[in-house]
Amino acid sequence: MLSPKLIEQFFGAASIQRWNDYPRMVELVELDKQAHKFIIAYFLAKMEDAESINMVSLIEAGIFEFLRRVVVTDIRPDVFRRALQKKEKEINVWVLSQLYDSLSDIENGAFYKRFETYLNSPNMYKKERFILKAASYMATKWEFSIVYQTSQFLNNIDRVKEAVDEEIEDYYELIGVRKMAMNKKISKIIDLSGRLRFQKRWAQTPRIPETSVLGHMLIVAILGYFYSLSIKACDKRVENNFFCALFHDFPEALTRDIISPVKYSVSGLDDIISEFEIKMIEEEILPYLPENIVAPFKYLLGLYGDNHKDEFLNKINENGIDIVEDLSAYNEDKYNPIDGFALKNCDRISAFIEATLSISHGVKSKELIQGREYILQKLKEKGKIGNVDFYALALEIETYLGV
Repeated sequence: MLSPKLIEQFFGAASIQRWNDYPRMVELVELDKQAHKFIIAYFLAKMEDAESINMVSLIEAGIFEFLRRVVVTDIRPDVFRRALQKKEKEINVWVLSQLYDSLSDIENGAFYKRFETYLNSPNMYKKERFILKAASYMATKWEFSIVYQTSQFLNNIDRVKEAVDEEIEDYYELIGVRKMAMNKKISKIIDLSGRLRFQKRWAQTPRIPETSVLGHMLIVAILGYFYSLSIKACDKRVENNFFCALFHDFPEALTRDIISPVKYSVSGLDDIISEFEIKMIEEEILPYLPENIVAPFKYLLGLYGDNHKDEFLNKINENGIDIVEDLSAYNEDKYNPIDGFALKNCDRISAFIEATLSISHGVKSKELIQGREYILQKLKEKGKIGNVDFYALALEIETYLGV
C-alpha cells in the first residue's frame, strides 16, 4: 500500500518546528498545523456550493502540499513562500526526485504523475487550492495567537501580527472565512480541533518524536486515503474514508484521550465512554455546525441508530445507515460507503509506528514495548482486508526501522 520510507517521512513532520524563532508556551509542529489545516478546509469546502468543490481533489491537493512540505523541512514558511515565487520549478524538480522511489509504485505510477502535474500546473484543482490556502492561513493565524501571548516584548511582533491579520482579506470570498473572521459559531469547532494538538499520544510514557492526537488523526486519514486508492474506491468512498479517519478522535477534544488498555480492559467502561462522547457531541459540537453539515458530520463521526457510536464499522448510507460486513458490492457514490474495518487498521498501524519509531530512536518503555506487541497481534488477527495486508505492512516497517 505504502513504503515504510514514505510513512516515516509523514511522521517526520512531527519534528518540524514552527515559529521556532519566537518564544512559545507549547511546541508547535508541522504535522499538527497540516492536520488543523485539513479540518478547516473540510468546513470551508462544505460551506461553499457543493457543485463547485471536488472533495477528492481537495484531499489530494492537500496531500501533495504536505508531501512537498515534508521534503523541504528546514526552510521557514515565509521564506519558503518567497523561494517558491523565485525558484518554484527548481524546488519542484528536487522534491519530485526525492519522492520518486516512494511514490512511483502507487497506482502503477498514476499518483506520482498527478503529483508532478499538480506541482507544475497552477490551474489544476484551482478552487480546491484556494480553499487549502485559506485553511492554511486560518491554521497559521490560530497558531500565531499562541505565539503572540509570549512574544509581545519583541520589537517586531506587532508588525507580524498586522501582516497575519491583513492576509484574511485575500480569502473573504469564502463564506466560511467570513464566518470565522466574525467569530461565528463555526469558530468554536475550529478552536476545539486546534486544541487537540495539546493532547499527546501515549501520554504516560516518554517518546520520540512526540505526536499529538491532532497529528495522529491526519496520519490515519492519509493512510485511509492510500488504502482507498489501493482498492480503487469510488470518489465518495475516498472522501468518506479520509474524513472519517481525520475526525475519528475529534470527540477527545471534549473527553481527553483514554488509552486502549484502560478503555477495553475494564468491563463496561467503553460503553460508558461512548455514551458520554455522544452526549458531548450533541451538546458541544453539533449545535455549532451549519445545518447542512450536521447529518454528514454525524455519519463521519460514527453516530447511527438509537444512541450508538462506532466510527470503525463498515457502513453505507443510501436510504438510511446500514452496517455491512463486505463493501465490495457497494463501491458506488450512491451508497456513501465507509471502510470502518480498514480505517481501524490504519489507526492501529499509526499507533504501531508511533511506538516502533520511538523504540528505534532508543527511547523505550514497558508501555511502548507492550503496546507495540499488542497492536501487532491485533494486526495479525484482523489486519487482512481484501487484498491489503496491514500486518505485512507492520512487519515491513519493523524491518525498515531495524526494531
